[in-house]
Amino acid sequence: MAEIDTPMTTPQQRRRWLAVLARATTDELEAAQREHGQAEPVSVRATEIGTAMLRGRVGGDGQAFNLGEATLARCAVRVGAYLGVGYTLGRDRRKAELIALFDALLQDPAQHERLERTVVAPLAARQEQTRRAQSAVAASSRVEFFTLVRGEA
Repeated sequence: MAEIDTPMTTPQQRRRWLAVLARATTDELEAAQREHGQAEPVSVRATEIGTAMLRGRVGGDGQAFNLGEATLARCAVRVGAYLGVGYTLGRDRRKAELIALFDALLQDPAQHERLERTVVAPLAARQEQTRRAQSAVAASSRVEFFTLVRGEA
């Protein structure tokens, strides 16, 4: 069964909600599933634990190099006609399953707007708030350096 592509789910939107879901905690996803995701997923690819090579770039735009390996969990589920995938760093099988479930549900036009508003948007807002709080803590310890040239008064 081919994945249905709706005008509602552009690749950029899907990439965004998958990133938000991957950064969420398992507890947050469990709570959202209890409240919103009562669908019965059919396993397409059972949850697997493996490793992925992390790549880096010198200065962000230099030549790529292999940074090291990271453990990840992945799976794929089908909910109706929609195929959802879940990837997460670490070995949390349940989190990968929940990400895949929500990925499939978010592709369904009948559920997309409600889940975007009640699941993805609150998670994204909490993650942004956490990021800002961490940035504020880091900024409070910032030290400004300046250099005096010899002979200057």
